[in-house]
Amino acid sequence: MEIKPVTKIENIVATVTLDQTLDLNAIARSVPNIEYDPEEFPGLILRLDKPRLTALVFNSGKMVVTGAKSTDQLIKGFKKIIRTFVRYGIVIVGKPKIQIQNIVASANLNVEVDLEKAAFLLPNTMYEPEQFPGLIHRSDDPKVVILLFSSGKMVITGAKSEEDVERAVINIYKKLKELDCIREISSGSVW
Repeated sequence: MEIKPVTKIENIVATVTLDQTLDLNAIARSVPNIEYDPEEFPGLILRLDKPRLTALVFNSGKMVVTGAKSTDQLIKGFKKIIRTFVRYGIVIVGKPKIQIQNIVASANLNVEVDLEKAAFLLPNTMYEPEQFPGLIHRSDDPKVVILLFSSGKMVITGAKSEEDVERAVINIYKKLKELDCIREISSGSVW
């Protein structure tokens, strides 16, 4: 019985452009739970509990939002930030532009991987087990970097959408299977 790969989004990093300048001092004075120390960092830090996100807000009107586990959560969190600003008298004009910069995900292929063989047969890979226990694969479609371990677990970084993550996991699984670099997990198996 074949077990399908399982993926999980760990973090989405997005930038938001508001097309206006912001008075960070005014925001820090009026909006609760904001950290702002311009001598330490040029932006203010806003943390949300639900959804659990952190936003770095700059006077240029740009924001970096991190911590989302899905695109929906990212959008809900961003809308909550804007509603919070408006509630405390901060005027937001125009339509914000949200752009995902990076998605980090983990996955489990639920198979064992022969990394030596995979490193030899897969293009765009680096494998130096003395330096790092995982194989590093640079995928072209989608354009992501995959850290692959012999346990079948992996980390995907550089994705721009949740679909890219799924596609990357399915593609690497199919390639490894074609190249005969995987086998079902059995107790105590050794390559």
